Amino acid sequence: MRVDVWTDINCPFCYIGKARFEKALEGFEHSGDVQVIHRSFELDPSATPGSSEPVVPMIAKKYGISEAEAAANERGLGAQAQELGLQYQVSGRDAGNSFDMHRLLHWALELGRQEALLDALYAANFASADPAFGDRERLVAIAESAGFDGAAARAVLDDETAYADAVRADEATASKIGINGVPFFVFDGKYAVSGAQLPSVFTQALDRAWADRPEPLTVIGDDDAAACGPDGCELPARD
Repeated sequence: MRVDVWTDINCPFCYIGKARFEKALEGFEHSGDVQVIHRSFELDPSATPGSSEPVVPMIAKKYGISEAEAAANERGLGAQAQELGLQYQVSGRDAGNSFDMHRLLHWALELGRQEALLDALYAANFASADPAFGDRERLVAIAESAGFDGAAARAVLDDETAYADAVRADEATASKIGINGVPFFVFDGKYAVSGAQLPSVFTQALDRAWADRPEPLTVIGDDDAAACGPDGCELPARD
């Protein structure tokens, strides 16, 4: 079974939702048969590449609230994160353009280590006082902290076309299926969970998607009879 998750590194509920989903997955009987792929979604694709800004004033301006209210919201998110054992910087965080981060995540997916890089990016944004946005060398350092080759990560970042189409394809799919916010979880292309729901909701989705999987075919006769495959057709034996 496959779970596709649309996320953005700027998104605190994506950080929290990932932990809640993983809590449900840990208790899922068939967790070893679940493939999780993280898809790209930019909360602010208009953000200037290479720039960053403090989170609290940005939130206050975006939602038309005071900075005191925005700071209180951050403290509330920090409390939710701490309940899950996650670190959360309630002040001093920044926000910015995440397109390069998404390109790196597609690179990591190709290497089979997407989860490791995603965790490192989340930790850099939410658990560290150092800015996570606006500096490509900072992204290289984050990749290195997760065990990736720094020179290879830098090469991806320096080539602005690398994995850009993959990011845009994820975003086009999100638009096609009506995703307006993240996190957004799609289970086997059939069921969806929107937002950082409680683990019990994710458990329901996992159980239902698994139950709806098609039964394996029952093969009648020899399953190794003459047939053609990707490597060609086996020649019949001669007497």
